[in-house]
Amino acid sequence: MRRTLSFLAVAFISLNTFSQTRETFVNNIVQEVNANSKLESLAHELVDVIGPRLVGTPQIKQANDWVIKKYAALGIPAANQQYGTWRSWQRGITHIDMIAPRVKTLEGMQLAWSPSTNGKTLTGQTIVIPESVTDSASLVKWLPKARGKFVLISPEPATGIPFATWDEFGFKDNYKRISAIDSTRNAHAQQRLLQTGRSAFFRMLDRSGAFGLLSMYWSRGYGVNKIFSAYTKNIPVVDIALEDYGLLYRLTQSGNTPTISLKADSKELGTAPVYNTIATLKGSTKPEEYIVLSAHLDSWDGATGATDNGTGTILMMEVMRLLKKYYPNPKRTIIAGHWNSEEQGLNGSRAFVADHPEIVKNIQAVFNQDNGTGRISFISGQGFKNASAYFNRWLEPVPDSIRSHIQTTFPGIPGGGGSDHAAFVAASAPAFMLGSNSWNYGTYTWHTNRDTYDKIVFDEVKKNVILVAILAYMASEDPERTPHAFETLPINERTGKPHVVPEVRAPERNGGFD
Repeated sequence: MRRTLSFLAVAFISLNTFSQTRETFVNNIVQEVNANSKLESLAHELVDVIGPRLVGTPQIKQANDWVIKKYAALGIPAANQQYGTWRSWQRGITHIDMIAPRVKTLEGMQLAWSPSTNGKTLTGQTIVIPESVTDSASLVKWLPKARGKFVLISPEPATGIPFATWDEFGFKDNYKRISAIDSTRNAHAQQRLLQTGRSAFFRMLDRSGAFGLLSMYWSRGYGVNKIFSAYTKNIPVVDIALEDYGLLYRLTQSGNTPTISLKADSKELGTAPVYNTIATLKGSTKPEEYIVLSAHLDSWDGATGATDNGTGTILMMEVMRLLKKYYPNPKRTIIAGHWNSEEQGLNGSRAFVADHPEIVKNIQAVFNQDNGTGRISFISGQGFKNASAYFNRWLEPVPDSIRSHIQTTFPGIPGGGGSDHAAFVAASAPAFMLGSNSWNYGTYTWHTNRDTYDKIVFDEVKKNVILVAILAYMASEDPERTPHAFETLPINERTGKPHVVPEVRAPERNGGFD
């Protein structure tokens, strides 16, 4: 009896001590974030000074080294881990002007990995691929007309007004009409690519003697285009803003054919090593078990990658700073993984999973953030067994002003892609996407030419810092291990069968040359 009472007393004291320690930790985190946040300076240095971080470019290596330097100043060990190589390319200045039938400087930029104009300014007229070109045979017959011209390869925009605005202010029949025109034009363009074969289509244009290709990938918001990679090896591909692209298209079609001049500088730099940057707070009592704070460091380079994924990067860096200050001896080892080449297929995180099975098998939790500047408002259990029990336990000390906005879904469905948590989910490691609320992310900043510092809502990111710091602390302190197993998954309505766990996929370790 005495032994039982003694044991219960010790257990009560330990629980009470943990509760007091937890409360102190949460209070310290909240006060530090509100009074001494480093988010704005981190964002300025990463987003404004370093800028876009396309895989293989000098800027992504500069970002890798910057992350190490910032951690070193905090006394946190960090290192670059090479996992492969990539085609190295550096963006230069793009200048494009319409010089007839009137003079106008156009808004445009090379797509990533686009060939340059080799220091020259190319001057020529524009040409539209006619609707009669529907397959390889008709394209081959038309191609001689493209020689010495700039080819407009995207359909004519039906409108420059976002469709949500048409729906809000226009008559319903007008909204339906403009939507139908847009759908028809895009469907025709897609059908031509399908009939020709996407690779064959661009390969033939690339060898046609055209001066360059002009494209327009509107993101359906005012002033935003999505900027991805070029499709050619010989001639430049330039994305043109919707307003200017529509102008060129209409003038070309009306017989007032524009003459434009283009100078597009970029450099091929051969092959460069690519790295993940890993920072570590060593565990004190369970150092072989791991919490991973996950965010990709790379970006597309149409803008500066502020919300995709500068916000995720500075979030995890700030959390590590706070943990180092207020929780310097975590029970489990806490890793911050700053992944490379997420945008080309989760290559950095997939490489980490492949190269570190000893870590992956002992992961307690992965917390990944990668969808904009908004406060975290949705968390799925990703199908993991008992996720509801332990995640709700970890959320318990989160201030209600933050926790009340979070919707959780358990058991959830395993993520098959989209962001780096999926690389860990496929390997049966409990990994969770911390989904942010919208702030029109999909339209205005996701992979666009407007993903810049001014789109960051720092008050929202501060809330995310508090949340992730508490989750990391609670996962580290939890006396129980999280199971690396899945619940019986719900039925996939499309197939009528249960959802399945995605297969582990190998990373691309020598990319960018296709």
